[in-house]
Amino acid sequence: MITLYINENKKLGHINPEIYGHFSEHLGRCIYEGLYVGENSEIPNVNGMRTDVVEALKEMKVPVLRWPGGCFADEYHWKDGVGPKEKRKKMVNTNWGGVTEDNSFGTHEFFELCEQLGCKTYVNGNVGSGSIQEMSEWVEYMTLDGVSPMADWRRENGREKPWKVYYFRVGNGDWGCGGNMTPDYYAHLYRRYQTYIRCYDKNAPIFKICGGANADDYEWTDVVLRECFRNPAPPEAHGFMDGLSVHYYAGVEKGIHKGSATDFDEAVWFNTLARALYIEEVLTRHSAIMDTYDPEKKIGMMVDEWGCWHDVEPGTNPGFLYQQNTMRDALTAGVSLNIFNKHCDRIKMACIAQIVNVLQSVILTEGKKMLLTPTYHVFHMYKYQHDAELVESWLEGAGKTGVKETEMVPEVQESVSVDENGVLTVTLNNLCTEAEKEIELVLTKKKPAHVSARIVHGKMQAYNSFEEPERVTEEDFTDFRLTDRGLTFTIPACSVLMFRVEMEG
Repeated sequence: MITLYINENKKLGHINPEIYGHFSEHLGRCIYEGLYVGENSEIPNVNGMRTDVVEALKEMKVPVLRWPGGCFADEYHWKDGVGPKEKRKKMVNTNWGGVTEDNSFGTHEFFELCEQLGCKTYVNGNVGSGSIQEMSEWVEYMTLDGVSPMADWRRENGREKPWKVYYFRVGNGDWGCGGNMTPDYYAHLYRRYQTYIRCYDKNAPIFKICGGANADDYEWTDVVLRECFRNPAPPEAHGFMDGLSVHYYAGVEKGIHKGSATDFDEAVWFNTLARALYIEEVLTRHSAIMDTYDPEKKIGMMVDEWGCWHDVEPGTNPGFLYQQNTMRDALTAGVSLNIFNKHCDRIKMACIAQIVNVLQSVILTEGKKMLLTPTYHVFHMYKYQHDAELVESWLEGAGKTGVKETEMVPEVQESVSVDENGVLTVTLNNLCTEAEKEIELVLTKKKPAHVSARIVHGKMQAYNSFEEPERVTEEDFTDFRLTDRGLTFTIPACSVLMFRVEMEG
């Protein structure tokens, strides 16, 4: 028997909704066909945004959306994506498949999409091939409610009032596809570029994000922070940044051939989950470096690319990164989100890559067809963690499981939060492939008055196809019993389980 202890009265930090954020890049069929089909499409849409995808994402409560990249961002010149669509310049997407980008989805379309989703906007500026002037004028175009060349141009293009840019990042993947820079070189560029990200409305500040490390490159974090905090940086500027990014993909270390998304054995299952769980060490060590420069935690850690990276589906364009999504991905999402919750004192945003048709997507489309992936259902169940308070929880009696000694993982993993109405959300993952686990949930002070639960489970290779779109789905879970101390239940193998617990008193 595993015991889950919950100290419901001890709050450890606030879980920003943005921890459940998403990433959309001009990559493969993410934007075109996935999110945007154009106003004249036979697929139902509102102003070009396909209705079925938007409605599904609204139901999942997307809190923030990052755009336009990714590697694409540092070749993207925003002026090519505004104005009459028939006059917009075309370009070759050199990073992703060598296809022609017609720029029919640009700044206006992105904000239209976010307005339909009801989510915050996260814009990624071009440092790799762009100028300070270009970035500065983009911010002016988007946010200035006054008279200026860029604001006037926005009005000519059909938008009278400025938009709200919540988050703005200076560059992307600066250590790689964004320019192959050294950390000290990027830090100096960052200091220059961010100076010209003007806040035209003091009531709508722009949260500035500095480009951070790839996975466990701790030297990058240390050097960038050292240079950004160097004099004459005033202390109140906290390194001229509000956030520092980190990217982490489970499986990318394998190189070009990362393994099939659907055809794998137990050893690969545990290898992937071990790699996913390694993110906790990555975050802890980056946080420790950040603490030396920013002990008051004024700078948020932004894990703005994360997720599973498998081989593309056979027969698809290798540059489109289109992959299937199994229960392995669902468990990876579940354990990652639990880890982010537990580090909410430092982590203020996380964006899974990517939202539709690319890497670990929550939605896949094929023409008029659309399906929800196992990862979608995890995010849908976890939505109750948005804006909640993390509470203390721990497991006793949980062992390890795995095939290789070096890749053992916890049998069960959890996080717990409480919302403004006093309702607990408990999210649990059973990482075992075959073994169900008996669990007693124990509350410290109170008794449960009403409990409901939902679950996603199945065989480790199970996935949804357009032929079987509901093979893996969310279901009610009723196999639990209330006790004087809490409740008891058996969590099935290979599952993600969510409880909502209303307490007496």
